[in-house]
Amino acid sequence: MRILSEAHFPELPNYYRGKVRENYDLPDGSRIIISTDRLSAFDRILTCIPYKGQVLTQTARYWFEATKDICPNHVIAYPDPNVVVGKRLDILPVEVVVRGYLAGTTGTSILTLYKKGEREMYGMRLPDGMRDNEKLPEPVITPTSKEFDGGHDEPLTPAQIVDNGLLTQAQWDTLSRYALALFARGQEMAAKRGLILVDTKYEFGTDENGTIILADEIHTPDSSRYWLADSYQASFEAGTRPASFDKDFVRAWVAERCDPYKDEIPEIPTDLIEQTSAVYIKAYEAITAQAFVPDDSGATPVERVRRNLSRYFP
Repeated sequence: MRILSEAHFPELPNYYRGKVRENYDLPDGSRIIISTDRLSAFDRILTCIPYKGQVLTQTARYWFEATKDICPNHVIAYPDPNVVVGKRLDILPVEVVVRGYLAGTTGTSILTLYKKGEREMYGMRLPDGMRDNEKLPEPVITPTSKEFDGGHDEPLTPAQIVDNGLLTQAQWDTLSRYALALFARGQEMAAKRGLILVDTKYEFGTDENGTIILADEIHTPDSSRYWLADSYQASFEAGTRPASFDKDFVRAWVAERCDPYKDEIPEIPTDLIEQTSAVYIKAYEAITAQAFVPDDSGATPVERVRRNLSRYFP
């Protein structure tokens, strides 16, 4: 399997390794962001999925282009299928999650909290009697703290965000307006492709002028949950999980076998990894209506990335 598990190039300055991305800050104020094939869930790395990084980069590219009229984004160039060069931003310390359905498996998901008996969360109240995967009356924002040191994200209310000085009221108003508009565009476009955009995560930053700019990724299979629209109603009525593209495929396998936040992760079978790669590729093609063309040039993926980034070497 052709895997891009890491992309550390000593020739490039100011290296920072994220959960699934390698980052380099250049002297001109730009940032190189390389999407590897690492699969992150439960605040840790589970495995690597072939072509996942290319799928993420190219899916985000599709959505950044389709939403640039809603809010500014960080994109400058795409020198490689796994790489975006973006404007370096001061990332705001709040992850803005928008949800359209009572769904999710993480500790901060509204379904997890709902099943624990909580009805008031994220500054809102949900009614009793809701069922798994039920559509919400309208999309809601469920913000969490942005933990830069690898700690657990924690649920926040809009009041806590402002009162604790994480964002100003004006910044929160702008973020929430952008997030809901982006989500609405995403749901509208996904519906035309026979998909439901269930929930997604946005990250924003500010530039040197304090302008709020969309960063990281948008509406990818890693940051978002998609369901197949034609499967939803029957699955909901039967109380089963709707057909999906997202990484819950691997999440569910791991969660069934251990406490994914505390225990050692069991080795994930090769056939499941290959199956998941096929799901990511299928997701890209369904979301964008474009055929996925894997870039298998170069002896290895990391050598290809090095070649395409050589123009940025000093």
